[in-house]
Amino acid sequence: MASPAQTAAERIKSLAQRAPVTAIILGRNFHGLADLAANPVAIPYSELPGFPATPGGEALICQIEDAPSLILKGASSFYETGDAQRMSGAIEALTHLRVRTIICPGFVTSLRPETLPGAVVAVTDHINFSGANPLIGIPEAIGVNLNDCYDRRLVRAVKQAATGAGFNPQDGVLMWCSGPTFETPAEAKAARLLGADMIGWSIAPEAIIARRFGVPFLGLALVTDLAPSVPGAGAPPSADIARGPVIAGLVSMRRLLRGFMKQKL
Repeated sequence: MASPAQTAAERIKSLAQRAPVTAIILGRNFHGLADLAANPVAIPYSELPGFPATPGGEALICQIEDAPSLILKGASSFYETGDAQRMSGAIEALTHLRVRTIICPGFVTSLRPETLPGAVVAVTDHINFSGANPLIGIPEAIGVNLNDCYDRRLVRAVKQAATGAGFNPQDGVLMWCSGPTFETPAEAKAARLLGADMIGWSIAPEAIIARRFGVPFLGLALVTDLAPSVPGAGAPPSADIARGPVIAGLVSMRRLLRGFMKQKL
C-alpha cells in the first residue's frame, strides 16, 4: 500500500509535464513570491495526503526561469502551531518526486550591525534554541547527522547569484527560537556569544526534516530588524512586515531567486 507521501507525489506527477527539480517552501508572509511561478497548476493541500491543513495552502506546479519547479504555498511554522513536524509529510513527498533542491525563506533579526534590515542572508548552519525538534518521536530518525544541513554548493550558488544581481552576498549562522515573542536583549546577547549571526523562528525545522530525507537544502533569511543589543539598533523589533526595508528585501529575494534558478543546478 502506498504511503500518504507516495500518494501525494503521484498526484503531483499526474499533473506535471516535467518532474520538478526544485521546491520552494513559502510561509504565509512570503506568499507574494509565488508570482515567480510561470504557467502554474495549483493543487490544494486538501488533495495531497500528509500535507498540512493550512488555510489556502496549495502546491503550484510551475516553471521558474524555465526550470521545472514546485512552490509549496502555505507552510506551517512552529510558532503558529507548536508542531515542528507539520511539514514532514510534504517534504517526504518531495523525496518521492526526486526533487534535488529545497529552498526555504524566512524572516530573521540580525545580530550583526553590518547586516541591516532588508538584507538577504544564506544560512550556513543553525543553533537550535527552540526546545523542539521535528524528528522527536520518529524511531528511524534517531541519529540523523546534521553536518552539512545547509548544502554548501547551494550556498555558493546563491552567493554567486547575489553577486550577479548586484547584491552584497552574505551568509551566517541562524539561531532557531520558538517565537512568537521577540527575544529579550539578554537572549540576543547570549545568541551572539554562542556564535549566531541572526535569530529566527523558521527555516531550521524544515532544514532538519530535509536532512533526514537527504534532500539538499538552502535557507534564505530576510532581515527585518536589528536585535536591541546590536549597536545602532533603533526601535525594538516589530512584526509589521509592511515596512520599507522589508518590502525592499522581498524584492531583492525575488531577484535573487530568479538569478539562482537561471543557474539550472
